[in-house]
Amino acid sequence: MRKAPLTEGRFWHRGAELVYDDAGEGPLAVYAHGGFVSQAAEGRMGLFDWAPVLDAGVRLVRNDARAHGRSTGEAVDSDFTYPSLAGDLLGLLDHLGSADPIDAMGASMGCGSVLHAAVQAPDRFFRLVLLIPPTAWTTREAYARANRESADTIEREGADAWLAAKRKQPRPAVVADVPPFEPTPAEHVLPSILRGLARSDLPSPTEIAALHQRALILAWVDDPGHPLSTAETLAHLLPHADLHVSRTRADMRTWGERIAAYLTRPQP
Repeated sequence: MRKAPLTEGRFWHRGAELVYDDAGEGPLAVYAHGGFVSQAAEGRMGLFDWAPVLDAGVRLVRNDARAHGRSTGEAVDSDFTYPSLAGDLLGLLDHLGSADPIDAMGASMGCGSVLHAAVQAPDRFFRLVLLIPPTAWTTREAYARANRESADTIEREGADAWLAAKRKQPRPAVVADVPPFEPTPAEHVLPSILRGLARSDLPSPTEIAALHQRALILAWVDDPGHPLSTAETLAHLLPHADLHVSRTRADMRTWGERIAAYLTRPQP
């Protein structure tokens, strides 16, 4: 692969400076990462391979979410709900001057952001790629309760106590060899992020079923934080959805090629 030149961009939105990476040439696709990481952290973890997407002739813009990585943000719980993060994503599209519908991709928290953005402004999106959809609907309350408890732990004992407890939790086999990461948000913001996510859920099944975009859903197994039930329900609700489930790390390494093929496949 010839490495695509990468440009860093910045813009102000709702009191924060939001930073993104812009690489490649062609139709625009944006990507939103998961909670507590950043574009650089995901790169160090080796989770997703974007080289095939860039090689396929796509302009790929990946942002650091509010208070994550290089982006700034304050300790305000409501800033970190999925609908609020979706507003940041729509602000990015405004900044990029996107006039035509674009492809949007998101993993975990980013998946929630993308779906809410699509519900808020459906005509701005062409196709969706939803990676490791998070807990939703009936599985969300246990996750929300754990997040609220984690926020209390950080405020009472510090982030190290929270991280120590997280490291004791079993990891899905498909990512067992992925290096652990330190959260990129500052410690004083972590409780607000956790509480904002605890207040979040995916759009309602009725709202999702009303979306017209085609979607590719990529999921893995044995992860309570990203249960297969969410991916399967999304595949059932969305009118034009393809679902692929990985059970091994080797199969997960095909996701970049699958995304590239999907984004360049002629649409009916």
